[in-house]
Amino acid sequence: MLELVLVAVAVLGYALVSQRLAMSAITSAMVFTSVGLVVGTGGLGWFDLAVTSEAVTVLVEATLVLVLFSDAVRIDLRELRRQLTLPTRLLAIGLPLTIVAGILVGVLVLPALGLAGAALLAAVLAPTDAALGQAVVGDSRLPPRVRQTLNVESGLNDGIAVPVVTVLIALVLAEETGQFADWLALAAREVGFGVAGGLLAGILGGKLIDSAVLAGRVQGAFRQLATLSVAALAYSAASLVEGNGFIAAFTAGIAFGHVARPHCAGVQEFAEEEGELLAAVTFIVFGAVLAGPLLGELSWRTALYAVLSLTVVRMVPVLLAMTGSRTLLETKLFFGWFGPRGLASILFAILVLEEVGGEVGATIFAVATWTVLLSVFAHGLTASTWAGGLARRLDTAHESQPELGWAPELPTRGGHAR
Repeated sequence: MLELVLVAVAVLGYALVSQRLAMSAITSAMVFTSVGLVVGTGGLGWFDLAVTSEAVTVLVEATLVLVLFSDAVRIDLRELRRQLTLPTRLLAIGLPLTIVAGILVGVLVLPALGLAGAALLAAVLAPTDAALGQAVVGDSRLPPRVRQTLNVESGLNDGIAVPVVTVLIALVLAEETGQFADWLALAAREVGFGVAGGLLAGILGGKLIDSAVLAGRVQGAFRQLATLSVAALAYSAASLVEGNGFIAAFTAGIAFGHVARPHCAGVQEFAEEEGELLAAVTFIVFGAVLAGPLLGELSWRTALYAVLSLTVVRMVPVLLAMTGSRTLLETKLFFGWFGPRGLASILFAILVLEEVGGEVGATIFAVATWTVLLSVFAHGLTASTWAGGLARRLDTAHESQPELGWAPELPTRGGHAR
């Protein structure tokens, strides 16, 4: 019960000063993570939950399902068809190269992980979280195409990473047990049933809700609740048939957004409020339960990998992906730096700890935790300053610069969170 009191006090306290903090470089993720570090097992010891406890597991699963579904819904691919060049470069070229770079660094810096473990760690840390860089994606000083490039990337790369993480977890487990004959079938079943369950729930749920709303049979808030039930249905139905529920949630969001786009605003509104609450609680738990106990256990290998993950592993692939795009070098560096690791990586790390366990699982969990902790503060403190500087330089750039072209204004995750 004390944990609930601490969460309530932290959220209330932040709300009372949120407007003032919105004008500073201090983000909500920084505040809630710091609260967790102070009251958690590495600090005062008032927040006493085990990483693998049922409460943490429920929070992890609920948050990840909501994030994946709402991210897939808010990115309207039909609106982006004419302006997909820059986001496509980051997703189709930058994301795979980031995983490859992460594997190479993992093999060199963390040799005990082995090739499969290094690949799993790289996939866990591949997704970016625009909510941690909200000063960037929500900064009206920047051209829409710059903001929306990072917004679209963060909205889709966590969902793309889910099947990769799923397959690699199965591979690591097969490597530990020596049952390589079964790992591919297991991975295929999880991915296949996950996609199938998501498509079924998203298309069927979207059409049912669309027809019911048009007929005037849906009342008030139940329009939003019915939409979110599609995410829950996709997750639970896929899990029942041994599919991956997180893949199903992301796939359902894409399918729902395609067949029932007019009703997606309800999901975005809900995710803007309840999603921020879940994110706040997650970052408190992150600081208290995940990061706190590891504060005295930082090795040079972990520290080196965390720094390289946020710099070389991310920035070099982005520079390569943006080659030939005609964007300014500073814009390329800006895209490379603002790939903050956040909710998806936290949740993937906990899943790895629960499912893989052992030395490999513990190492991946520790490295991912330290990388996210560093990202929370490094990206939060630098976002507004660099965004303002880049905006001033683009103001004097020639109008033919690709960064200055038109781009649709899409919703952002955590649009009010700062």
